[in-house]
Amino acid sequence: MKEISFSAGHHKGHAVLFMRFEYDRALLEKVKGLAGARWSRSQKAWYVPDTASYRAMFGLTSQAEGPTPAALPDIAPINQTALSSFTSALQLKAYSPNTLRTYRNEFVQLLRYIGQTPVDTLNPEQLRAYFLYCVRELKLSENTLHSRINAVKFYFEQVLAREQMFIQIPRPKKKAMLPNVLAIAQVERLFSQLENLKHKTMLYLAYSAGLRVSEVVNLRVKDIHSARMAINIKGAKGKKDRTVALSQGILALLRKYYIAYKPQDWLFEGQRPGSPYSTRSLQQIFRRAKTAAGILQEVTFHSLRHSYATHLHEAGTDIRLIQELLGHNDIKTTLRYTHVSNRTLESIKSPFDYLNLKNE
Repeated sequence: MKEISFSAGHHKGHAVLFMRFEYDRALLEKVKGLAGARWSRSQKAWYVPDTASYRAMFGLTSQAEGPTPAALPDIAPINQTALSSFTSALQLKAYSPNTLRTYRNEFVQLLRYIGQTPVDTLNPEQLRAYFLYCVRELKLSENTLHSRINAVKFYFEQVLAREQMFIQIPRPKKKAMLPNVLAIAQVERLFSQLENLKHKTMLYLAYSAGLRVSEVVNLRVKDIHSARMAINIKGAKGKKDRTVALSQGILALLRKYYIAYKPQDWLFEGQRPGSPYSTRSLQQIFRRAKTAAGILQEVTFHSLRHSYATHLHEAGTDIRLIQELLGHNDIKTTLRYTHVSNRTLESIKSPFDYLNLKNE
C-alpha cells in the first residue's frame, strides 16, 4: 500500500487537509472518490475539507492539537509514536517540505523492515546489518543510501540524543559526477525553438543568471531591480537569499513580457491567477525545446545553470565570484565546472599531436 502524508493548511480561504503520495492508480481513484476532494495546482497536492470526520477517517489528531502523519497500516503500532516524534522534530527544525518528505519516507522504510521490533531498541550492529541489506538486496544507489542513513541518523541522534550510534557505520563513497553542460551554440539552437514569449523569458532568464527551476517560478515582480540591474533570489536551496546580476538583454525582454502579461505578484503566473508557474510545466518546455533542437546529450533544465557557470569560467570569471553567484557553500562544488570548461581543456595539447604520422 502506498503511503499518504497529510498536512493541514488553507486553500482559497478554507481550512483543508492536503494529501501527498507517490503515484498509484488505484489509490488515486479512491482519493478522487472522496467527497469534496480537489487538486491544487499551487500546492501540487490533493485536498479535502479539514473536518472532524475526515480527521477521524485518516487517523489524525484533532484540529486543536494540529496535524500529525496518518497511521500507516504496515507499520507496527509500537513504532507509530516514533514516526510521529520523528516528523515533529523535523518540523521544529524547520526543514524544507522536500527534505521533510524525503527523510520521513526513508525512516518509514526502516520501520517497515523491522516489523514488530521497537525501533528504539536497535543497536549499531543491527543498523549496520540493515544498511548492508539496503546495499546487497535492495541495491540502492549511493545517493539514496546516503539519504536513508541521514534520516535514520537524525532519529537516533536528534530525537533520541544518542550521538555515538553511527561511529561504527561507514558511509558509501559518492560518485564523482561532472555536470552536463551545453555548448553556447547548443544553447542558441535550443532557444531558437521557443516561440511563446513567456516560455522564452523564463528559459532565457534561467540561463542568464544561473537559476534553478524552482527559483525561476518563485520569482516575484518586486524581485527584479532594474535600477540596480540585480535580481533578488529569496529562500533558495538551503533557505538562503542571494543577489545575481540582471542582464541588459534580459531586462529588455522582461519589459516586453511585462507589457504583454501584466503580472501582479508572481513574475510568472500559472494557469490559475495568483499562483506561480508549475516547475513541472517549465521542465516540460525545456524537454520539448531540447528535442526540437536535436540535442542528444542527457541534459535537463538544471543544465542551463551548469552551462551558465561553465561559460562564465570560460570567459575568465573568477571561480570565487561564480561560487557567490550560484550560492554554493563549498568551493569544491563550484570547482566541478573547471573540469568541463574549455578554458582548461584548450590549454592541454594531446601527445598524439606530436606524432609524425602521414595522413592516410
